[in-house]
Amino acid sequence: MKVAIGCDELGIDLKDALIEVLEEKNIEYRDFGVNSPEPIDYPDKAAEVTGEVQNGNFDRGILICGTGIGMAISANKFKGIRAACCYDIYSTQRSILSNDCQIITMGSLVIGRNAAQELLKVWLDIEHTGGTVKKVKKMEALEER
Repeated sequence: MKVAIGCDELGIDLKDALIEVLEEKNIEYRDFGVNSPEPIDYPDKAAEVTGEVQNGNFDRGILICGTGIGMAISANKFKGIRAACCYDIYSTQRSILSNDCQIITMGSLVIGRNAAQELLKVWLDIEHTGGTVKKVKKMEALEER
């Protein structure tokens, strides 16, 4: 598995904590930044990371901003991509098992370091099965509207 990870300036510390999990699990990853407190527009970082997943360079992506919501909205603008803002074990599990998400988003201002690390471990350990296929196909059809 190859993972792309990126954040805005609010997510640097949480991104670094999540990278610790990737390294602990020996998962290949690329850090797309940011690594500076200079403000950026999170849709730009979401586009960079999501584009890499969309074109097949990476299997999954992790995006962090203040709440995780803006990153999820931005990533979900890409055809074929499903991103979920995860905040507990159940939502994290269902993001893949029901919705076949390739991108997880988290909010550095709303989730603690340890909780985020545990959720990432859960998310990485779940294999893609196609989700609830009928519903995923209906979601894909919505992209054509």
